[in-house]
Amino acid sequence: MRHDTNWRPVTRRLALALIAVPVAYFTAPAVYGQAGIRTMSVNVGPPRAPVVTNVIHTPATVNPSLPSARFSPNLSPSCRRDGDSACSEQASGQQVSGKGGGSGKAASKAKNGEAKGGGSRLNATQTAANPRVIPNELVAEIDGTLTDAQADELARRHRLERVASQNFPLLGATIGLFRVTDRRAVEAVSRELSTDTAVRAVQPNFRYILQQQLPASAEGDPAQYALAKLRLPEAHALAHGANVTIAIIDSGIDATHPELVDSVADTFDALGSKEGPHAHGTGIAGVIAAHARLMGAAPQVRVLAIRAFGAVAHGAESSSYTILKSLDYAALHGAQIVNMSFAGPKDAVIARAIAATARRGIVMVAAAGNSGAKSPPLYPAAEPNVIAVSATDAQDRLIAASNRGGYVTVAAPGADIFVPAPDGEYQMMSGTSFSAAYVSGIAALMLERNSTLQPDQLRGVLMKTARDLGSPGRDDLFGSGEADAFAAVQGAGAASPAPVAAASPPPKAESPPESKQNPPIRALNAPVATMGVR
Repeated sequence: MRHDTNWRPVTRRLALALIAVPVAYFTAPAVYGQAGIRTMSVNVGPPRAPVVTNVIHTPATVNPSLPSARFSPNLSPSCRRDGDSACSEQASGQQVSGKGGGSGKAASKAKNGEAKGGGSRLNATQTAANPRVIPNELVAEIDGTLTDAQADELARRHRLERVASQNFPLLGATIGLFRVTDRRAVEAVSRELSTDTAVRAVQPNFRYILQQQLPASAEGDPAQYALAKLRLPEAHALAHGANVTIAIIDSGIDATHPELVDSVADTFDALGSKEGPHAHGTGIAGVIAAHARLMGAAPQVRVLAIRAFGAVAHGAESSSYTILKSLDYAALHGAQIVNMSFAGPKDAVIARAIAATARRGIVMVAAAGNSGAKSPPLYPAAEPNVIAVSATDAQDRLIAASNRGGYVTVAAPGADIFVPAPDGEYQMMSGTSFSAAYVSGIAALMLERNSTLQPDQLRGVLMKTARDLGSPGRDDLFGSGEADAFAAVQGAGAASPAPVAAASPPPKAESPPESKQNPPIRALNAPVATMGVR
């Protein structure tokens, strides 16, 4: 009996020790994952920690500038009250439900972010798993008759903060930006908000990333090889983009740079920020409008500089609401072309804005994206009314980082592009951002040549005159081929008001002007070592 009595406590202790082993085993990875989540989290408002890094283009390897876009599915469609799409869990978010994921009150509280300490962890998990959204923010179409006070009351009813709201004439709708200020899961709040009679639609506030790569190495030839590839000197004998307005939706542009003096006709800061100029926006404007030491694609164009991207480490980012404000401003202030050198996921409210902009006869050009061969389509380039541009190098090869797919319209040089930088400096940069800028400039030349061209006609001429690359005919890498500025400007002048597809063949091409008649390509005499590469 004594042996029996002593055996039982020992057995209990042994059993407890064995039970503790699997508990510790399963707890360790959770702690590791939580640490990763904290590293990936992004705070709204300055200072914002980066979740996406740009990439350096090298022959050996290219990392995607938007890693999640390469593999993650697009997010769920916006929540609508009219029943045309379901209000579902975000595809890449953390799903917690009573079916298969727990039961009873605990599971219900976890789903609504009310379990003790669980709400913040749930939202942090969603942020880490889905870096394509601004955490804890929702964009909603609301009743346009609401006053600001009534919109604030709407927010209070749902325990939200109204960050901003305004009427957008481009959409004919009032859109509000709301923030979840407590620990509730954003998906649950979205579902609740969509049931309010004053709300028409709800969606996440998606994050957009500029499609650049970090400055390339300063080694090598800084000459503008893209000019010859695109036949821009020949095209400039026919047009320079005069009396055409391009809206550049981007980061801040240094309008005082010698390359851009007198090019910026108007500015709009959709962020309401006090940031100075940024390398990406200045570089894009230079590709389009440079006219000092460099030659831009359309050196006499008018630039409408719209700051939509705020600086974060390794680049700049924006959101659905800010992009919407920018498109609305561009459409209402005389833009004939909109350059969008950025990318993000499929976005219902931006798709509406793109369609409305197209109905106004405005040409839209966008970077195809820098997420590589395995990436799904990125937006707004993949919208049907947008000219999507992939990027080539000096050897007419598609750069490894460039997106590809059926939505690509044409290609243009995007590797090692010599561009202006803030404070009077210059640098080499790469990415589909700069390819799109070249095509926007070519579109300006075409519109100067023929101001009656409609967007579908311009697209048709651009595709018909492109120089075929890769497999014969249209393909997913280069679209219809590399843009040819000289042929496109000639084709624009010959295009009739009828749709391009139905138009008769253009007359015999004009002969390229003699080289002595070409606008001079300004010499790039500065030694490579003195360039302001950042």
